[in-house]
Amino acid sequence: MAANVRSFEAIKKERFKDENCPTLTSKEQMKVEESVEQLFDLFSKMVEIDIDAPNLLRINHAAFLKKSLTYLPNAYQCLDASRPWLCYWILHSLELLDETLVPEDISKIAQFLGKCQSPNGGFAGGPGQFAHLAPTYAAVNALCTLGTEEAYNIIDREKLQKFLWSVRSPDGAFQMHSGGEVDIRGVYCALAVARLTNIYTDALFDNSANWIASCQTYEGGFSGSPGMEAHGGYAFCGLAALSLLGKEQLCDIKSFLRWIVNRQMRFEGGFQGRTNKLVDGCYSFWQGGAFPLLHRILVQEDENAVSMEQWLFHQEALQEYILICCQNSSGGLVDKPTKPRDIYHTCYTLSGLSVAQHFVRGKPNVVGSSNNELAPVHPIYNVGLEAALNALQYFQQLHVPQTKPS
Repeated sequence: MAANVRSFEAIKKERFKDENCPTLTSKEQMKVEESVEQLFDLFSKMVEIDIDAPNLLRINHAAFLKKSLTYLPNAYQCLDASRPWLCYWILHSLELLDETLVPEDISKIAQFLGKCQSPNGGFAGGPGQFAHLAPTYAAVNALCTLGTEEAYNIIDREKLQKFLWSVRSPDGAFQMHSGGEVDIRGVYCALAVARLTNIYTDALFDNSANWIASCQTYEGGFSGSPGMEAHGGYAFCGLAALSLLGKEQLCDIKSFLRWIVNRQMRFEGGFQGRTNKLVDGCYSFWQGGAFPLLHRILVQEDENAVSMEQWLFHQEALQEYILICCQNSSGGLVDKPTKPRDIYHTCYTLSGLSVAQHFVRGKPNVVGSSNNELAPVHPIYNVGLEAALNALQYFQQLHVPQTKPS
């Protein structure tokens, strides 16, 4: 059997049992587990002749991503208002795979993202559209991933700060766009770009920590807004935002930990986004990426509280799910078996794979071939660690704008 791979005969005992009380949800769960078990069984035969299995299909994924930079099928038309996201998902995935672009392409992408920047600050989903916090986060991450001075200088920091003021609510929350919805994504996106580009001020985020804490639910995770259901994406945003503010103590960390460790599926090995939902490859990061943040918080409280060799989830099981069940043989990664490949799931599934491979110290914990190792990510921003540190160092040399709300 390949290194670090679980015994599949043993984990079959973890299959879901409906106790003779089938529901629509239980039927869907059992259907997914059947598709996963088929791939696990196939892998157990394959590993008998390939001791390096499972293998990350690096070349296939890189080819899929590079083609997607210049050509996307019709199915992506619905993402016309998310074009900076497409750039970020592709660039970050290539970064994790240690793939580089030629300087000419780097410059072209930076210039395109510049066209998405609003004259009033922030970035829009495409040229000529309205500024929005989500594509602003994506554009800043993409430009930091490109990592050139030209890319950094695309960002109009003073106008970006003014944009953040314009979508800030008096209670410390942030609208996604002027007159738009208020949810926890907004405050995370605002904090991430503010910290990365060194435009953060205490006044801009006054009371944001208390608003974020109010989104923690009775389950322990975070919801999009107070009173809603805990969700993996929102939970990451909430914990990361509190970490960026240095206010993690405002939430119930033990309750959060209990909730998130129970989101890893016992049989599949991947994560679900919410209680009683199906496994999904993208939560490899949205849930898995929270564990490095949790680890730091718990160590600060008591350095003997947690292991100093691994995160508080089953890292090998997550890697197995990704490598065995989520790879499209033609390149790209998927939500779960039988689902089509797409750029979004490629990005966040690879991001989760990187988190599962790397710990704060010691050698990487890589399932399968050593060639499977990805570049490490900065878990708060989900940008490559090197790119994030380079961007932080560059922008820290610049003065912090002191704009005021209009």
